[in-house]
Amino acid sequence: MAAADLTTHPGHLARRLQQAHYLLWNTMVSEEITSPQFAVLNTLVAEPGLDQRTVGERVGLDRSTIAEVISRLGRRGLLDKVRDPEDGRRFLLRLTDEGLRTHRKLTVRTARMNQVFLAPLTAEERTVFFDLIRRVSDAAEGLRNPGESLVAPG
Repeated sequence: MAAADLTTHPGHLARRLQQAHYLLWNTMVSEEITSPQFAVLNTLVAEPGLDQRTVGERVGLDRSTIAEVISRLGRRGLLDKVRDPEDGRRFLLRLTDEGLRTHRKLTVRTARMNQVFLAPLTAEERTVFFDLIRRVSDAAEGLRNPGESLVAPG
């Protein structure tokens, strides 16, 4: 039996891509704040006062992962939890001044890192790359949401 050509396996390529991103993130952006933590900060800059569940949905993190990310950011003093005045069981999340400063600093570094990461592609190829990876990612959400179809139309 012949060995499989892993260059045709999307999972293998996605893992390699993630490894490259992780390496660049740690060297160019931050060793302290992870990419998912930055995604949470970024979401709360765009939409302050969201609850934890909604932030998790926005950034594509499951309940236990988002809870840990929020906890770590809170311990670092980057975000505060405020009880929802309309529903006392819920907490709303807001970035602290330090969280806003951290987000600003990391946004600049992230832009530089993305330039390096995508350097092998032309501007047109980047557009196609983002379109394709977004379509596959969106379709894969069906794995977490079993009610949605996993088969692309067409």
